[in-house]
Amino acid sequence: MARSPLPEKTDSRCILPWGVPEKGKTLKASCDPVQTLHEEPAEAEVVSHRLMLRAGLVRKLAGGVYSYLPMAVRALRKVEAIIREEMNSAGGQEVLLPALQPSDLWEKTGRWQAYGPELFRLHDRHERAFALGPTHEEVITDLVSQVIRSYRQLPFIAYQIQTKFRDERRPRFGILRGREFIMKDAYSFSVSEENARQIYTRMQEAYGRIFLRLGLDHRMVEADSGLIGGNLSHEFMVMADSGEDTVVTCEKCSWASNIEKAPDARVCPVCGSVLESRTAIEVGHVFYLGHKYSTPMETTFLDSAGKEVPFFMGCYGIGVSRILAATIEQSHDDKGIIWPVAMAPYRTAVLPLGPGMSERREVLSLLESLESLWPGESYFDDREIRPGMKFQDADLRGFPFQVILGDRHVDKGDGEVKIRRTGERLVLPLKDIPALLSARVQGILSES
Repeated sequence: MARSPLPEKTDSRCILPWGVPEKGKTLKASCDPVQTLHEEPAEAEVVSHRLMLRAGLVRKLAGGVYSYLPMAVRALRKVEAIIREEMNSAGGQEVLLPALQPSDLWEKTGRWQAYGPELFRLHDRHERAFALGPTHEEVITDLVSQVIRSYRQLPFIAYQIQTKFRDERRPRFGILRGREFIMKDAYSFSVSEENARQIYTRMQEAYGRIFLRLGLDHRMVEADSGLIGGNLSHEFMVMADSGEDTVVTCEKCSWASNIEKAPDARVCPVCGSVLESRTAIEVGHVFYLGHKYSTPMETTFLDSAGKEVPFFMGCYGIGVSRILAATIEQSHDDKGIIWPVAMAPYRTAVLPLGPGMSERREVLSLLESLESLWPGESYFDDREIRPGMKFQDADLRGFPFQVILGDRHVDKGDGEVKIRRTGERLVLPLKDIPALLSARVQGILSES
């Protein structure tokens, strides 16, 4: 949970009944330095960019380069946690590879020239050429060549979550198309094509679970391999009206394809049903690579017969930061963001209304109960401002639940709960609010 800056000098307004806010404690709005914007940002081209600026999630440093503010980081960490759980369950082991990559590795695979101007290139003081990594096939293949020598060490799946770089000609749409972004990339090394394809399928299934747990309406579609290469690939698309990609889908059997892969498709090749065309945002991509990298880089292992053979490889990427923007593009209304519970920066906004309400015993007792239920998941808007402004900010920032505490209800021992996604409002005893919220969240998460 957010920590009060400079605790030793903390203003008394930033002290809760149990002391200065520590990690895992409720954050008070009066201690939150990030303010929302109520005017429309002139630079924003799409909904997610506009709402991320207005809600205080990001700020622009340069074209295609953004700083992530505390609420955005909280959402990112939740996405990363789900990704790590599913990657670990699929047999992955986390590594961290250098972002700075020597050109000779890329020259071995021919991508130093093929990647084109999108590859950030630089030279050190000795005029040696490097690239800032947009992806890590060469680096991981070089690493594996040093540590794996026998078929007995295989299969091996490595993944990382790291900043990547791409020199976009025209960065736009906020963090949807930037020059610096956060990505999860994974790489598999196998003894045979059969095993490599088994892992490919396992990764497809893991990706499906990730996006389902995140609460996203998504499709896995057949796709071209592009600059990564290989002869088999699938993209994972989040359905959104503002998406730059077009997919054709069969609602009957769930077959789907990127329009670039099937430009003339009108009828499902699996069941014969009429296909639907929808716009979407790519958030993940899996590739079966075969020997595309292991052969030119002369990366081999000893098989059971003692023969040197190249690894069978696959690679698998998820745009971690892009997921935030894609989620907002899919899940918003005219009031602001509607976060899925699994990635919301805070699950609950507690909104005391009127002078002195934030200090009332009943309100503080409820806050403690919410902390016991979900440590660090409540945002306490204790600011002395008009109720309407609190409501606007809570809707803009997309907290899944709002607990509204005004004199009329609190005097009776009650509180009001608003469900952000549906607009549903419930009035119930204060003591019953944590149980209601817990049941609602469990119901939502069990559906995913």
